Parts: sequence; C-alpha cells; structure tokens
Amino acid sequence: MSDPIHDSGETTVLAALALELAPGDPVARDRLAQDAAGRLAMRVAMDLAGFNDEAASLDLVLVGAHYDPVELLRPGWPLYRGLVELAAAAPRDAVAGGGSQVIAFGAHDEQLPGNLAPSPDYTGGPLRLLPFVLQGDAGVAGRVRDAFERDLVETGMAGAETALLAQDLFGMRVEHARYLTLHDLLAMTAMQYEHSGLAPLWPLLEAALLAPSQEAWTDGPREPLAHYADGAARIAMFSPAAWQARHAPDERDEARLRRGFDLFQARQRQFAAVLEAHGVPVTFAHCNASETPDV
Repeated sequence: MSDPIHDSGETTVLAALALELAPGDPVARDRLAQDAAGRLAMRVAMDLAGFNDEAASLDLVLVGAHYDPVELLRPGWPLYRGLVELAAAAPRDAVAGGGSQVIAFGAHDEQLPGNLAPSPDYTGGPLRLLPFVLQGDAGVAGRVRDAFERDLVETGMAGAETALLAQDLFGMRVEHARYLTLHDLLAMTAMQYEHSGLAPLWPLLEAALLAPSQEAWTDGPREPLAHYADGAARIAMFSPAAWQARHAPDERDEARLRRGFDLFQARQRQFAAVLEAHGVPVTFAHCNASETPDV
C-alpha cells in the first residue's frame, strides 16, 4: 500500500500557518465555510509564492480550520494524511491559480470532511495552526521544502492581508501570523517542552513521530519509567514501597515519602496525558517492591 504522504510519484511539503493569539481573547469559530476557506487559501498561496517562486508551481492543499499543535504532531501525521487523501479525490478544477491547483476544504453545515474536525479538547491555547500541504513534481517540491526549512523561521511572516483575513474570518485577535514547516514545528515543540520541564519525555515522542519502528525510554532521576515500542508507550506504576526502593532508598521520614510519592504519581499522569494528546496510546504496568519493572 502506497504512503500518500511520501508516494513514489511525488513529494510533499508539510507546513502550517501559525496564528499567535492575544491571551484570553475569545475565538468565534474554529472552522470556515467553503467559500471563506478558499479565500484564505488563495492568500496563503500568494504568500508562499512570494517566499519562493517555485512554490507557485506546486498544488496547495489547505483546510479552513485551526488546531492545537498536538493535533498536528501525531504518529503518521493523520491531519496531513487526511488532506492528501481528500485532495486526491477532489475535482481537478476545484480552485485554480497561478498554473497550479489551490484546493481548500471548508465546512458544510459546520461539518468538515474526513478526519479534519478540530478537537474541542484542545481549544484555548495561544498558538493555533492551519495545516497545509504543497505537492507536485518531486524535484520542485524537494527544493521548496529545503528552502522553506532553511528560511521560513527567519523570513516566514504572513502578509498583513493574510493575517487580517484570518483574524476576520475566524473571529479572533491575531498578534502574529507566520509560516512554519513541520520540521520547524517539531523543533519549536521540543524547545517548549524543555522549558516546561518535559524534556525527559521528548525522546519517546520523537521516536513515535519520526522513527516509530524504534524503541525509546525515559528514566531520569525521580522521573517515571516509560518505554515506547510498537506504536505505544508503557509506564511503570510503582507501589509506594517499589517507588521508595527505586527513588528514595535512604529516606525514612514518612511525610516526605508521602509527598514524594504523590508528586511522582502526578508526574506519571502528566506524562500519560501529554503522550495521549499526541495520539500515542498509553498503558500502565503495575510493579511491586519485589518486582523488576517490565515496560
């Protein structure tokens, strides 16, 4: 079965329009009707052609909806895969411009096609992303991808008209609008997780996203023991005695032991919640003091 993201007949560029929102401001809608999605897609196509002439010769496939970063960064890139699959079935005269196709997917009666509906579980964040795909000739797409990965971080601000149009159509206050490749988004997320104390978890997420056939572990000092393999993560659930033997063998103060174990359990729940938000299934392996963790 061919991979619609990396089919042998063409290469894709996976990217997003990133909208940084004013903190605490309401957002009127998370999806656009078809006509509005098409208007925004044409503006995006014009911006991308301004960054790189060859981008105009590639098809642009965009969904008129915005998402939390965790919805884009999931194993197999399901949102991007959904866009590619829907574009393959779309009429070739969908929306044309500049000698290439601009294909936009919007909502009909508030319903988006395929798997493109944003999750209500991840609304309210300060960064919202509109994923899009550029696809076409493999050589052209490869050059555009290389150029975008090299330059967009520094030069990828969206045009003022694009930012204002997105602000108006979605009913939100946009402070900054810029373009990011998927590579940029991964690097930015890794940095954010490091700053928020989640650096020990990143090797598992990186394996799940970029090398799903490999294994990865996390087991830092006083950190949960987690193992990624075969598309899922397992987290060792220690009994209080097993946790003490592993992480606090010399501690004798009962109050400090209780607080330490409570913090450890909260950290386990945090790890599990982040992994599951990224679409990585999590199971727990219960371990007693006399057992060797098998995760």
